[in-house]
Amino acid sequence: MSERPEEPHQASDAESMLPIDEHVEEGHDAEGRKVRHRGIYLLPNLFTTANLFAGFYSIINSMSAQSALAAGDAASASKYFGFAAIAIFVAMVLDGLDGRVARMTNTQSAFGAEYDSLSDMVAFGVAPALLAFAWALGDMGKVGWMVAFIYVAGAALRLARFNTQVGTADKRYFIGLASPAAAGVVAGIVWAFSDYGIQGSKMSFLVALMVAAAGMLMVSNIKYNSFKEFDLKGRVPFVAILVVVLVFAVVFSDPPRILLLAFLAYAASGPIQYLLRLRRDKTLP
Repeated sequence: MSERPEEPHQASDAESMLPIDEHVEEGHDAEGRKVRHRGIYLLPNLFTTANLFAGFYSIINSMSAQSALAAGDAASASKYFGFAAIAIFVAMVLDGLDGRVARMTNTQSAFGAEYDSLSDMVAFGVAPALLAFAWALGDMGKVGWMVAFIYVAGAALRLARFNTQVGTADKRYFIGLASPAAAGVVAGIVWAFSDYGIQGSKMSFLVALMVAAAGMLMVSNIKYNSFKEFDLKGRVPFVAILVVVLVFAVVFSDPPRILLLAFLAYAASGPIQYLLRLRRDKTLP
């Protein structure tokens, strides 16, 4: 196997003075030869950066909500909690787009995969845990921050396991609850109830159970449908677009409650299918 020599670095004097090294990534060409690529792909990483910003924006709003609660301004706190939850859902859309854009434009890279995982850790690991802590878990003292840490650790372990199994796992299924879906459960709970002006301190125990369950499901061996078998580039019957319109209409009729129910149903689908498989295996001779 031959190796192409690294292309000479023709940098201008201004570029050479920058205290930032150029990113060089090794890969293989169509003939299997080792090559080195200089630089990164801009388009998919723009979506990943937007995903990271959405997670950071959610954290900022959770902190603002906590400050508003301390000042006795419940109305402002509810508004900030809503912004924080919405930012997490926006991050989910961006997270789904960056991978698809990279595959459609053939701009996948090891750098993009690592950057995506780090952004997901912020948007779907730290941000939902801090949101739940600021809204409800903080009133439980040490138990509250321990539950929040269980969720953060579950998200980190889930992402690390996913990265190590990406080349061997069955693409039709996720092993464990995906971190965006877990974040949807947590953010949906806060958004749905704070939108009605309900204080998290009144349902701290329930929130703690849901957050801890989401964290444990992420590191479980329960299979979840990944829906990756859907071909978005192929032709579909005309009725499919009518179904999409109907779905959008239903979601936007009451986004907090509809999204919460959808993510709760998806989170529960894994354990239900697991129990059904166990029951079926026991009845087989």
